[in-house]
Amino acid sequence: MSNQTWNPTDYSRHASFVVDMAADMVDLLAPRAGERILDLGCGDGALTVKLLPHGCTVVAVDSSPDQVGAACARGLDAHVVDGERLAFNDEFDAVLSNAALHWTKRPAAVIDGVWQALRPGGRFVAEMGGAGNVATVLDAVGTLLAARGIDAAAWSPWYFPTPEAYRELLESRGFVVDSMVLFPRPTPQAGDVVHWLRLFAQSFAAPLPAAEREDFYAELAVRLAPKLCNEEGRWILDYVRLRFTAHRPAWGACRRSEWRHQALDMGADAVTQALEVIAAFQD
Repeated sequence: MSNQTWNPTDYSRHASFVVDMAADMVDLLAPRAGERILDLGCGDGALTVKLLPHGCTVVAVDSSPDQVGAACARGLDAHVVDGERLAFNDEFDAVLSNAALHWTKRPAAVIDGVWQALRPGGRFVAEMGGAGNVATVLDAVGTLLAARGIDAAAWSPWYFPTPEAYRELLESRGFVVDSMVLFPRPTPQAGDVVHWLRLFAQSFAAPLPAAEREDFYAELAVRLAPKLCNEEGRWILDYVRLRFTAHRPAWGACRRSEWRHQALDMGADAVTQALEVIAAFQD
């Protein structure tokens, strides 16, 4: 996952919108009593705790030790785990992830780990930044860093895929995609955009001398104001979200590609053909 660092106090103060605007994710997941659920990229646990009244058992993981500490302080079973290196095996009925999957540059590794974590029939419900997310910010960052001889893309911590690209990734790993939608969600900020930049865009300031970073954020704010700050002085960022539901088929523990490899190893053309027929029915 990303090398981003998180301060739980700043996150709670300036990023409460992350949970507030995704509260309906719990309804989409539809947790049931007795289920075992993994929250992937739990942050400080503010969304995770909303699962508990449904009577399910929740395990929360995040790559940030500080955020995991904040989640544990809420009474959650939270652990420091890199989302690209999940090591669970057929343990969960569902995996939930909110505003975390775009912080990885190895999405296939994450999806593979989720597949392994789920029991056959298990659900994968997630929301992440999608294609076009904070495009105005990225354009301004690119311009200012280019003027300093720095390639912004080399310092970006984000992965904002199209629905087509992410669907292909999920299906190539064996998932059945039940729904997927890309939608704009203009996101008001409680304060100045500099707070957001310090919290979420710190990677772009990393190649700059420490003494220049605050000036960089201030310069960014000036450049962004005409497009993202309204007449009342309220900052509204141009978020675009990708939300999907998928499931691991209940008809077998192996991915379709694994079945084909097994059949080829057996040298059985007839078996391969039969597996392809089965796969066609699952599609």
